[in-house]
Amino acid sequence: MGNTDSVVVQKRLARFRPEERPVVEGVFDRLHGASPAGGAGKAGKVLTLGMLKPCMGNIASDSMIKRVYAGMCSMDPGVAPPPPGAGVSREQLVVFLADVLRGTAEERAPLFMAMAQGTGTGVATCEQIIEFLQDLVSAVVQIIIQKSRLQGWKPERMADGSIGVKLLAEQMSSELKPSDQRTCDVPCLEDWLFRVSNVAMYMDLLIGEGLNVGLTSRPPPTLLPPCWETPWEKLRCLLDLPVLMFLTPQLPDGYNIPWKLLFSTQLHGESFTKIVGSCKGRGPTVLLIKDTKGHIFGGFASHGWEVKPQFQGDSRCFLFSVFPCLRVYTCTGYNQHYMYLNQGQQTMPNGLGMGGQHGYFGLWLDSDFGRGHSRARPRCTTYGSPQLSAEEDFTLDSLEVWGVGKPPEEEEGATGGKRSILDADPEVQAMMEMAGKTLHSQGLREPEENNG
Repeated sequence: MGNTDSVVVQKRLARFRPEERPVVEGVFDRLHGASPAGGAGKAGKVLTLGMLKPCMGNIASDSMIKRVYAGMCSMDPGVAPPPPGAGVSREQLVVFLADVLRGTAEERAPLFMAMAQGTGTGVATCEQIIEFLQDLVSAVVQIIIQKSRLQGWKPERMADGSIGVKLLAEQMSSELKPSDQRTCDVPCLEDWLFRVSNVAMYMDLLIGEGLNVGLTSRPPPTLLPPCWETPWEKLRCLLDLPVLMFLTPQLPDGYNIPWKLLFSTQLHGESFTKIVGSCKGRGPTVLLIKDTKGHIFGGFASHGWEVKPQFQGDSRCFLFSVFPCLRVYTCTGYNQHYMYLNQGQQTMPNGLGMGGQHGYFGLWLDSDFGRGHSRARPRCTTYGSPQLSAEEDFTLDSLEVWGVGKPPEEEEGATGGKRSILDADPEVQAMMEMAGKTLHSQGLREPEENNG
């Protein structure tokens, strides 16, 4: 680049660190098959679609590569671009890279419009946006696999990733606010990109990896959590990579905490007692349930499960659906019925539940293993979720419980402290709470002895 650069190009390059600018400027010559010293700056040189395929073909479909090329062609470099169909100029490529890697939602919106429907103006249908997102998510999954960023996950032992691609693309598109005719103009896409940050993040990853634009100020994002000690040779996981990409950032600790399989009906059989033993006191968990009609859903429990006839947990808990649609349902604030686990008591329900109330849980697994319900019409009071299972009362097909946090430290002196009468019979306490009785003895506990 020289002093003849347009103001537009100069401003775009200024977004990168000084040591990154040669990398950005060098992409054109590398794609063109020439070294920076071998003809950089020759007038009339352009990039063609065929020049993108050798570097992007191993991670992106032909349709995604054509979308990227259409995005490049739509760029206004501030100087006369090549005639339509003639190729992409050096200046157009720089503006494209700057807008993808360092742009605002306002700058990216017409670019994404061009990739969705071929031009940067007009409108795109929701179906065109979904098709674009399917291509984009598919490419990101291939990058994770090809670049060895699986973090211990085994896609060949997981659910069908092609279905997950469609589910994640539909979920991302559900955040659009289209017109009554289900079309989106550029301002609509700008609003969407501002709110749904992973769209730009995925495109950033695709262009950075596909065109080999290594920037020191922005390493590739981590999209999967680590997976530890999973017996993959015996497991066919209910999750797939796109679903995992969606669920992980919803968790409080995100990508930092390894996932560890605690229970699977495939490995541990059909036993509620084994579920309780696997979950109790093991820290935060993700439950995944598949019913016999094919619906897949579950919940995130923010605390280690305790067997007691009272609700537990906090507002970080949530329910989610995976199939037939990918959604997360967070707390409404209406009540605090986040988690419930009980076993072996006569007057309170025995089973595992999340949200709602006794007999009408958002998600319920009965201690009589294999049966459950999702009675949430019209919505679960705790999480605002609809009915998650195919039928209100469902039959369990398979279940997985994943540990996604550190197990809590054992409380000092937990086995030697004095117990209240309330601790001796928590079922009585639960019945009193349900009846609205004030538990006066809660304030009369003897103080714990301090051994220090």
